[in-house]
Amino acid sequence: MAAYQELAQAAGGFIHEIKNRIGAVSLNLQLLAEDLPEAATPRERRARQRIERLQEECQKLVDLAADFLRFARVRDLHLQPVALEDVITRLVDFLSPTAREKGIEIHWLLAPDLPAVLLDRDLFEQCLLNLLLNAEQAMPEGGTLTLLARREGNEVCLEVIDTGVGIPPAHLPKLFQPFFSTKPNGHGLGLAITRRIVQAHGGSIEVQSTPGHGTRFIIRLPIPEGK
Repeated sequence: MAAYQELAQAAGGFIHEIKNRIGAVSLNLQLLAEDLPEAATPRERRARQRIERLQEECQKLVDLAADFLRFARVRDLHLQPVALEDVITRLVDFLSPTAREKGIEIHWLLAPDLPAVLLDRDLFEQCLLNLLLNAEQAMPEGGTLTLLARREGNEVCLEVIDTGVGIPPAHLPKLFQPFFSTKPNGHGLGLAITRRIVQAHGGSIEVQSTPGHGTRFIIRLPIPEGK
């Protein structure tokens, strides 16, 4: 554990330095853009477009650095008893407006005897939100997003099910690997972070998918003793 903490601390310092340098590049690009407020000639317009593309790439690097830092620091948990219903209700309320705009219906069904589980609430919300956003993106033509939660022995089972495009079978074994992505502009850390968060809670996550029919993520979390 001490070695892991030392590595996480070193990664944090490294990422901080990278973000500082990206910030300096981004600032200079902004200054260049201000020198071309109204691009009048084709050459100026091309220059402006290149500056904008570089700014976009800088932002992607900042996002990647932030995600990598989250990936490295996942094990620093602050656990407390949490009702999954509260987490799900909060995230569904957050996601519902954009889901409606995209023609996505959200349904959720929780077993009445669902016990509280020990969670780092902020981290677990990040984990679950990532799955919900992935499901939303998998249904560009609309569809149904379903959340199910029930008790199975000494575990709580939480399922996130979409009726989206599905995932090719060849991609499934690599889906949780860092830097593997099925998205053209994805950096491949979202699901790796999700799995790391679940495992840090003593749980497990698996995926089932059929191309053209949808995807199901299944999270299992341990129930505290005596519950």
